Amino acid sequence: MIQISFPDGRKQEYPVNTTALEIAKSISEGLARNVLAAKVNGVVVDADRPIDSNASLQLLTWSDKEGKSTFWHSSAHLMAEALETFFPGIKFGIGPPIEQGFYYDVDPGDQVISANDLLKIEQKIIELARQANPYKRESVSKEYALNYFKDKGDEYKLELINELQDGNITFYHQGNFTDLCKGPHIPNTGFVKAIKLTSIAGAYWRGDEKRKQLTRIYGISFPKAKELEDYLILLEEAKKRDHRKLGQELELFMFSEKVGAGLPIWLPKGTALRQRLEDFLKQEQIKRGYTPVITPHIGHKSLYQTSGHWEKYGQDSFQPIHTPREGEEFLLKPMNCPHHCEIYGHKPRSYRDLPLRIAEFGTVYRYEQSGELHGLTRVRSFTQDDAHIFCTPEQVKNEFLNVLDLTMLVIKKLGFDHFTAQISLRDPENKEKYIGSEENWIKAEQAIIDATKEVDLVTTTELGEAAFYGPKLDFMVKDALGRSWQLGTIQVDYNLPERFQLEYIGADNAKHRPVMIHRAPFGSMERFIGVLTEHCAGKFPLWLTPDQFAILPVSDKYLDYSNTLQLKLEAAGCRGFIDDRVESIGKKIRDTELKKVPYMLIIGEKEVDQQNVSIRRQGSGDQGASTLDEFIALLHSNL
Repeated sequence: MIQISFPDGRKQEYPVNTTALEIAKSISEGLARNVLAAKVNGVVVDADRPIDSNASLQLLTWSDKEGKSTFWHSSAHLMAEALETFFPGIKFGIGPPIEQGFYYDVDPGDQVISANDLLKIEQKIIELARQANPYKRESVSKEYALNYFKDKGDEYKLELINELQDGNITFYHQGNFTDLCKGPHIPNTGFVKAIKLTSIAGAYWRGDEKRKQLTRIYGISFPKAKELEDYLILLEEAKKRDHRKLGQELELFMFSEKVGAGLPIWLPKGTALRQRLEDFLKQEQIKRGYTPVITPHIGHKSLYQTSGHWEKYGQDSFQPIHTPREGEEFLLKPMNCPHHCEIYGHKPRSYRDLPLRIAEFGTVYRYEQSGELHGLTRVRSFTQDDAHIFCTPEQVKNEFLNVLDLTMLVIKKLGFDHFTAQISLRDPENKEKYIGSEENWIKAEQAIIDATKEVDLVTTTELGEAAFYGPKLDFMVKDALGRSWQLGTIQVDYNLPERFQLEYIGADNAKHRPVMIHRAPFGSMERFIGVLTEHCAGKFPLWLTPDQFAILPVSDKYLDYSNTLQLKLEAAGCRGFIDDRVESIGKKIRDTELKKVPYMLIIGEKEVDQQNVSIRRQGSGDQGASTLDEFIALLHSNL
């Protein structure tokens, strides 16, 4: 017999080699019908995999993140089977689940897969799903796997197999389709009741622009047709809120092919919005003892060799800048932290100087693949609201808690009422990805865990998501549509101070190594504003919006009075403009509504005679008449 431990603390004995699905059936037939996969000792596996020793068990359903992920990965295989029926000889790259749905990179050869094909592929997928074919796992030898895909003529799978060790290779079969895959999968195709193939894009094989461009097909699937209907409604709303569309309509930012892909240009209104965000955080930082600094946009290559960034990211960064001096190389700044380490190290430090908090809205540059660029949320040039705290080991917890308090203030100030905190740790199976000693990592990870427990912050833990130099706490905010975005981050770092040989003289008159805390409550200004724009559908909080009001004179006769109002409003610290176009008042109102300006002041004969204003609220219509002083008080009360 084996002992199974459940998430609620309950323990029960079962025969050796009992499957998770059998355990589910022993609890309830209804539960068993909803089990998609199982988490055994923290590892997600097929629900029909035998359990041969004592284990912790979580039964995964559609309500679980890992359950959805397994469902979508299985749907990718189902789509692949459908593709083979329409495009004989098609070759397959990878087909992973993503945050919402899945994709598969495919090479159709001389055939072309277009958007017009998606509907018939969807219909075929549902036809195959109704067959309720089981997903069968098979362990195969490397030789067998190579021969199978040689016969099939799929060079992409052959490349992947050659990188695998013999004894760790598995196939999955469903219906007439076989794929190289480590799994896991749902019990059978019948769980898939609804599917939508959302788009087609190009994607270089393994993200390498020097290699062949494959066809990437995106999709999403659901266990109920109603959930697909709800999703499609959400998708339409998301299109309306797309920050790329709103950014253009509201004249916030632009991109230029001549300037370069992924390099945003901030227009006056967007610059005004961005500066207000920066000013808000700068004021809060000053209150908390931060000192502003400015560092160059480039750095000597040796700086990033010392920090470890060149070793880890050199291949993915921009090419070095060569100076007239032979052998001298500079890099566009990919991170601010090495520069800040140099600021700390430029003079001797005492424990009395610590904590040292330095902050910079520093622009950094990273070469993203062209296919990965997406408006403001994935760019090649972005500004981090970066700060680094150098402190003693004894000060780490308090400094971390202070940063946590600031980050939560920022998130709530901008209207993100729903968020989670994710503790991102090393991948214990792949420690060579990280720098620093085991001791330093243990101390850093524990510091984050202890600090979050102290404030009763609800957290999730993700292995393998740490920065290469230290663990971090990432803030995942949910927008108005329920989508999750990673924004602010806090990182504890024992390694960079060691690599830069940073020291301070302690109370014992001996040399000690400081601890470094990295933090960025916004994350980056570009990504944050992109997410914020979609969250509020372009209707920014009144304190942040570029224009709080628009004065709309009915005709030119009322321009003098409108100008007087404008001057008084500006003197009161309010922001807005006069629409003095020769257009009807109806058109002016419609255009101002589209610009998401919160308040409109309609000025006609009556308003001039009575020396007041008629107020319209964006999206709410007529608000009645008021004096200018009353309107100013209204604006100030909503800031």
